[in-house]
Amino acid sequence: MPVIEELIRSEADGSISFGNYKLSKKSKSDNFEHKGDLYKVKTYNEITKLERNAMFVYESVPGTAVSGFVAADWGVEFQVEGEKDVQITVQLEDDTEYAVTVDGVPAGNMTTNLSGKLNVSVELSEGVHAAIRIEKI
Repeated sequence: MPVIEELIRSEADGSISFGNYKLSKKSKSDNFEHKGDLYKVKTYNEITKLERNAMFVYESVPGTAVSGFVAADWGVEFQVEGEKDVQITVQLEDDTEYAVTVDGVPAGNMTTNLSGKLNVSVELSEGVHAAIRIEKI
C-alpha cells in the first residue's frame, strides 16, 4: 500500500484513503468533500490526523498512510502502513466496549473513555500494512 500522494482521496468502494508518512514537512488538505461531509487531513512523518466536519476522527503517532477507512455505527476498519510501530487514536462512541482485531487476530476488548477515544498500538515496519477492525460489542 503506497502513501497517498494527494493526501486524501475517495475510493470506488465508498471508503477514503489518506496520509503520507514519508513527508518531512507538515502538509494538509482542507475541505475535501466525501459523502456530504468535509474532511481535513494533516500529515507528515511525525503525525497523521483526520477530521470530519471539524471533529476529530483519527490520529497516529508517528505518521501513517491509511487506506479503505470506513467509519459506521458498528465501529471502524482500515488498513494502515508506516515506517515503525504506531499509536493510533480513533473517535468512537463514549464509554462503549469494542473488539479490536489486527490482521484478523483478536487483540482484545477495549472500552472507550468518556470522550469516546480509543487507543491502539500496532507493530508496523516499512512497506507492510496491517488491517485494523474495531467493532462495537
